[in-house]
Amino acid sequence: MALPAIHGVLDGTALRADFPVFERLTASGNPLSYLDSASSSQKPRAVIDAVADGYAHHYANVHRGIYELSVDADARYEGARRAVARFIGAPSSREVVFVRNATEALNLVAYSWGRANIGAGDLVLSTEMEHHANLVPWQQLAAATGARLEYVRLTDDGRLDLDDLRRRLAGGPKLLAVGHVSNALGTINPVVEITRLAHEAGAVVVLDAAQSVPHMPVSVADLGVDFAAFSGHKMLGPSGIGALWGRRELLDAMPPFLTGGSMITRVTLEGTEWNEVPWKFEAGTPAIAEAMGLAAAIDYLEGLGMANVRAHERLLFERAWSALGEVPGVRRMGPGSPDEHAGVISFVVDGIHPHDVATILDRQGVAVRAGHHCAQPVMARYDLPATTRASFYVYNDLDDVERLTDAIQATQRIFGPA
Repeated sequence: MALPAIHGVLDGTALRADFPVFERLTASGNPLSYLDSASSSQKPRAVIDAVADGYAHHYANVHRGIYELSVDADARYEGARRAVARFIGAPSSREVVFVRNATEALNLVAYSWGRANIGAGDLVLSTEMEHHANLVPWQQLAAATGARLEYVRLTDDGRLDLDDLRRRLAGGPKLLAVGHVSNALGTINPVVEITRLAHEAGAVVVLDAAQSVPHMPVSVADLGVDFAAFSGHKMLGPSGIGALWGRRELLDAMPPFLTGGSMITRVTLEGTEWNEVPWKFEAGTPAIAEAMGLAAAIDYLEGLGMANVRAHERLLFERAWSALGEVPGVRRMGPGSPDEHAGVISFVVDGIHPHDVATILDRQGVAVRAGHHCAQPVMARYDLPATTRASFYVYNDLDDVERLTDAIQATQRIFGPA
């Protein structure tokens, strides 16, 4: 299915040369069309080299040694923290806590802030749209404290029901946990408005930014949220490192999440004094070389320009949404407006299970995700067992949209009429 040329600000085909994974052919003999970046992104050579160089030439434990190599590692690790703060528009790098991933960041908030501030009968809000990582910690918090947990409803077209949000905010919640972008639907939530409403109701806002920070300009200061969580592996960086951003006054008041080495200033047999933030929340030896890799990923994305990344994915979404809309028997999920939809398209092919769709696509070198996407309440809301999901990033281009569309039509031919 030939599509007209795309004239975007990025050339995904050219950028693939920066990513070694695209040098390999798939088992089918086709080049790889990687459309699963919402799960985890591929890594450019600059990031791979930065991690290897960190282990090879700059590795020592941080915040401990006074010898040259340790001082060098410390400077690079803290330099990565400053890079993260700059990238997300944080007022201070002292508000950036390194964690393993967004899941750990959200658990940190639920355990540390939540158990210190949420009590029996208090209201906690989340939404039907959330990834399990932004649901289960709040369920556990409610179970441990006796708090009430409610969920903001979804509309039929995949948006948060803001009228339902207003009704639930009238109950005076202490916390609202919400995703910036839905990993299952691609919906971009109006976070500034949501945060304003939540703050007027007296709630702290925890933002799951795992699907937004890698794909669009994000300023936590402009969004107005109180906490934000994201992962390095979704933004061209290594796995095993992510970040929690939190307002300094909130972090200062929170008890530690994990205890042990590095997060203390003084330990006696009678008691312990905690370190200052962010180190109070970074017990033990951290992901040192991975932090260097994350800094390299940020350098790469900043070189492209996050506004350009968003514009590129917006164009790909528009073309893919339109192309899939022309294929009979394909149901697209989420809002149709490109202003409200990230570069993630979940879809259902009539009469064919999503796992079968993904299997046939894989035989043609098109890698997509099939399943509930760690968002089972979303699937339940639309009475679906699963969806097939294609997600775009900087290394994708119009050829990927064409291969996706052609592979779906080939799948329909294999299975015959629904």
